[in-house]
Amino acid sequence: MPDSVAPSSSAPAEAPALVRDYDYLLVGGGAAGLSLAYHISQEPRLAGKRVLILEPDTKDRNDRTWSFWADAPTLFDGIVAHEWEKLAFRSPGFERILVPERYRYKMIRGLDFYQFVRQMLTGNPQFTWVHTTVEELASTPTGAHAGTPEGEFTARYAFDSRPPRLAELRHPRHRYLLQHFVGWEVETEYDAFDPTTAEFMDFRGEQQQEVRFMYVLPFSKRRALVEYTLFSETPLAKAEYEVELRRYLTALPGAGNYHITAEEVGAIPMTDHPLPMRQGPHVLNLGTRAGRAKPSSGYAFKRILAHSARLTEALAATGHPPRHSTGDQWQFSLFDTLLLDIMQRRGEQIRDIFSQLFQRNPTDRVFDFLDERTSWKENFQIMNSVTPWPFMRSIWHVLRRRPGQRE
Repeated sequence: MPDSVAPSSSAPAEAPALVRDYDYLLVGGGAAGLSLAYHISQEPRLAGKRVLILEPDTKDRNDRTWSFWADAPTLFDGIVAHEWEKLAFRSPGFERILVPERYRYKMIRGLDFYQFVRQMLTGNPQFTWVHTTVEELASTPTGAHAGTPEGEFTARYAFDSRPPRLAELRHPRHRYLLQHFVGWEVETEYDAFDPTTAEFMDFRGEQQQEVRFMYVLPFSKRRALVEYTLFSETPLAKAEYEVELRRYLTALPGAGNYHITAEEVGAIPMTDHPLPMRQGPHVLNLGTRAGRAKPSSGYAFKRILAHSARLTEALAATGHPPRHSTGDQWQFSLFDTLLLDIMQRRGEQIRDIFSQLFQRNPTDRVFDFLDERTSWKENFQIMNSVTPWPFMRSIWHVLRRRPGQRE
């Protein structure tokens, strides 16, 4: 990644040479940085604030997709590439087509998101974009300071969305896994998919003492994203994912003749390591750096949007970020830790846990729980619906402050 890249024609103009001080400085122009920028642009009370975005990449390709379930409109519904009313859950002992009452499952392509926000910011004098890396970011007595190859910049507040360096943060008390995957967008010669139903989790394959499932987003009867997903400590060799993808597609009626039109590969950190919300009084973290990827599932997009909305409202109402910038509740962090501990000790048990969740609860309650919106009564109903012993073992490991290991 180059230290300095000329601004693309679709981005706001580069900062004039003498403009070095801003109200807000956003380090990173990905999902978290652009989400906060867009929220600020839509808030009339912040119309006079000057915002600098520092991002080294031109973001001119589709480098990822975001999927999420939602029961209310979002600011980005206009660029949703596809949505599904039904979700399929499959395991050897239980299969069901889930039909949520309130929720719809949606997908947004990264390139569509980048282009949409950039177009909204283009021509808005409130925003300035500089393509550069940030070599130094620090809180000062009066604000924040950023050092870059393009020079130094200051602001009242800085918001940092660069990925966290978990390898430098590792601690024996916490759990560190990855959600890793290879996905193919495929086109088939014959009808092979049901475009009304996303395959949310297909656990019918061998677990091999880990969490392993197929995930399929069908866009039409002959086109879909097919992904092999695992939760474990170590990624596989790429050929191993491809073997499972071929096996799945070969067994799928109508999909025997297919060709791959695109590929995505990823590894998302899954940890209960407490990521800090701030780097100082005037530097706040965003995105995965602020723990917005949910530790037990990897879903991040809606959590990023909620974080942006919370920050923007506080800045508009008080001029300062909120004291607790995310609003996370401790009990859900505990639930994440317990699930991560089970994944680390006995990953194959996760298949049965999710089977019990969807078999014994309304789908909307499960999604509410995963969204951290359930009441204490509903949390009890969720926990009472699954076999307790795996969780009791993990509670013991939490109390002794040492992660469980494979038995």
